[in-house]
Amino acid sequence: MSFARVALMLAAMTGLFLAVGYMIGGQGGMIIALGIALAMNFFAYWNSDKMVLRMYGARQVDRHTAPAFYGIVEQLARRAKMPMPKVYIIENPQPNAFATGRNPENAAVAATTGLLNILNTEEVAGVMAHELAHVKHRDTLTMTITATIAGAIGMLANFGLFFGAANRENNNPLGMVGAILAAIVAPMAAMLVQMAISRTNEYAADKAGAEICGNPLWLASALEKLERGASRIDNNTAEANPATAHLFIVNPLHAHKRDSLFSTHPSTANRVAALRQMASANHRPVRPASPWG
Repeated sequence: MSFARVALMLAAMTGLFLAVGYMIGGQGGMIIALGIALAMNFFAYWNSDKMVLRMYGARQVDRHTAPAFYGIVEQLARRAKMPMPKVYIIENPQPNAFATGRNPENAAVAATTGLLNILNTEEVAGVMAHELAHVKHRDTLTMTITATIAGAIGMLANFGLFFGAANRENNNPLGMVGAILAAIVAPMAAMLVQMAISRTNEYAADKAGAEICGNPLWLASALEKLERGASRIDNNTAEANPATAHLFIVNPLHAHKRDSLFSTHPSTANRVAALRQMASANHRPVRPASPWG
């Protein structure tokens, strides 16, 4: 993602903070919110990846503790001409994966035990190639910062709703109505920013990931399995932290039947169709020389 889009996203999130602060506490609240937003932007840039990995209890692995999985990521990074990212496994039965990190030199990829249990090696390669594409495109910076700030916006809005009725002396011209609007509108606006970023990035990462692993059908097959698994198995951590849902390759909130209008991910069927079309355009799948082929 370009620097201009990163700056635009940060400006949008900062604007939301200011609006929430004004609706809760008037001009004074807006100034306080601006300070919080600046601190959050700085903190999220340096620490959001670590926070997300810690939130999901991710365990770092290497070629000794997870040789097959690590070897796939290592080979893919070499094919993509990228620095080797840190590799993590999350003890979670829902099949899913995500990437995080502020740049390719400080990146991490993570997969759940559910994913590693149901996918074959070629499908795992397709998924991890998709995640490496996010890293290569620097999507991970905006995705992790968005997750951190969107969660903070929700907390700030709820804080204002909880204390709005008790604080009658603030300079908020909207009063309690402003606190209610902040609690309802601000999280939805933050979610819309996430959706706009995530849906565009997923298609681009699918295409680039298919090129990295060498066969679009591997990723297409993996997406179908992941979609079915996510629809049946809860990811309780994601349910408790929905602002992080857009990080994953498939929506981890599917288990609770969220309305597709507010989905952070494009339709899996559409993604699979695009990958199959890509494979057809190549006339035949390309099978690279690799440890999993």
